[in-house]
Amino acid sequence: MTDANAARARLAELLWRVGQEDRAAIAPLYTLTSAKLFGICLRICGERQAAEDVLQEVYLTVWKRAGGYDPGRASPITWLATIARNRAIDWRRAQGSRQMAAIDDALPVADDRPLVSETMLADESDRRLHLCLDQLEDKQRLAIRTAFFDGVTYAELAERLGVPLGTMKSWVRRGLMRLKECVEA
Repeated sequence: MTDANAARARLAELLWRVGQEDRAAIAPLYTLTSAKLFGICLRICGERQAAEDVLQEVYLTVWKRAGGYDPGRASPITWLATIARNRAIDWRRAQGSRQMAAIDDALPVADDRPLVSETMLADESDRRLHLCLDQLEDKQRLAIRTAFFDGVTYAELAERLGVPLGTMKSWVRRGLMRLKECVEA
């Protein structure tokens, strides 16, 4: 078993235990994932205090929803990162329209482990995802990458590209359907 597979199995086990309301499992889960999830929150929120608050909400959500985690649908870190992204976007929406600082202006996160993106690319299924992304039409690929990797809302993305919100949602929906077909093939 490779290190990536072992890490994935460990996180899946911890999520299962959290889903069983095993309080002892939340601490190691937090230790293994908090730096990466905090980085996602900080990048989207743009404020350290807000990112810390959002991260707390992320782990409360994980505690409540871990029983519904399905390892067949997503890797543990992808599932956790999606929750972090969604909570951070919810926070941004609640703040009204605010400008995000450039990523270069963000404070560095102290973590000697590889970035989530590096870890994900090392895994075979994630490489397949990126290969499938490259096969999408340009507008679908741009929409999906920007929304899911950069934390930009559909409304912001539609405004940037000068298209109606419904069109942007259609591009993303069709792109995600094609991605699913490609990844499952």
